[in-house]
Amino acid sequence: MTDTAMTDGPLPEDAKSAPADRAENGPFDESEANAVRPYVDLGAIKLVPRPELQLRLEVEEATKRVVAVGIDYQGSTLQVQAFAAPRSTGLWHGVRGQIEQQIRSQGGEISERDGVFGPELLARIPVQADGQASTRIARFVGVDGPRWFLRGVIAGQGAVDQAAAEAIDDVFRSIVVVRGSTPMPPRDLIPLQVPAGAQGAAGASAGAGPQPTASS
Repeated sequence: MTDTAMTDGPLPEDAKSAPADRAENGPFDESEANAVRPYVDLGAIKLVPRPELQLRLEVEEATKRVVAVGIDYQGSTLQVQAFAAPRSTGLWHGVRGQIEQQIRSQGGEISERDGVFGPELLARIPVQADGQASTRIARFVGVDGPRWFLRGVIAGQGAVDQAAAEAIDDVFRSIVVVRGSTPMPPRDLIPLQVPAGAQGAAGASAGAGPQPTASS
């Protein structure tokens, strides 16, 4: 059950959306994380290292700043971004509508369903690869935390297979969001960084990364 399921009738767009057990089972705020557990520190996001998990940092070409974390795990891909949010209200209910409009404007199909994190979107997105038209299936998930919003885009096996979905969902659950104390407007991307000792590593790949807004 999520906190959005505790209210009868339509929910306001700025209501928070998160699993009822988020503080205990994630995604976590920095204040809720296990202090002695090892993490890969990516600035706004901390991840627990695990076998088979590979990280890619997506870099905005024009500014050279890291705008998203890409995760490959057991046949699935997960792109995550963390955004600043108001203390008492959420972003996910409003952001979902913006994602739906964007996918449909690209000629794709999208539907909403209940998932382990609350409402999620399942999209079929038309893509062109090597001159061939195909369809990419993706799940969009989101969680509103204390002063932050965490968005994930899941593709590969985690978008079509239940067992793979559970595995990649567990990775999303384990994420720690570091909001920091710096004042930030809602929907601003919380800064990401290359891990210490990994400057220039192959995992930090430049390219056409996602736009750093909560509606991208």
